[in-house]
This record gives sequence, structure tokens and C-alpha cells, in this order.
Amino acid sequence: MARLPIGSTSVIFIAQRSDADADGYAQAAHAMDALAQQQPGYLGMESVRGADGLGITVSYWASDTDAKAWRDHPDHAAIRDAGRDRWYMHYSLHVAEVVRSYDWVKP
Repeated sequence: MARLPIGSTSVIFIAQRSDADADGYAQAAHAMDALAQQQPGYLGMESVRGADGLGITVSYWASDTDAKAWRDHPDHAAIRDAGRDRWYMHYSLHVAEVVRSYDWVKP
């Protein structure tokens, strides 16, 4: 991920997956990734998941208003409801403002 603009918004989603419907989850995650990329203010996303099903996804937005618009997008809301019903045991979500951002690459 490239350096982020100061004042941009990071949405940190930490979730424990259930064992249910892995194929449905993969399809929904792919669809939401593609849809997020089309939203105003989208800056990028990074995601990891351990073998135990615990995952962390951080999405980056130009502003909190853009992040809230993504939260409220009807397709995203429908998938969120499906996640609560089938795919997640629990999750936490944290929203933060970027105050510093830098990169390092091994020479």
C-alpha cells in the first residue's frame, strides 16, 4: 500500500470466520472488493486471514464521509447482514484518521 494522505480514514475490520459456506463467503468477498473499488474516495484495501479463521481487513478512504457512504451502501449492508447470519462468529470494527504514513522497501 502506498503512502496515505494525512487526514484520510482507515476502517479496521477484525473478524472471526465461522466454518459455514466458504464458497459463498469467497464470492461475497470478491464482489465487495470489486464494488468498494468503484466507490468515491476509495484509496485501497489490505487483508490477511489466519488458518484459524481470524482475519483483519483495513480499507482506506479519502474521508470519513466516504467511509460512511460505503458502510451505508445497500449492497454492502446486505452482505454485512449475511455475514452476521452465516460467515462470522464475531467482529470488531475501528475507524481511525491517518496522522502519519510512510513506506520502507528493502534495498
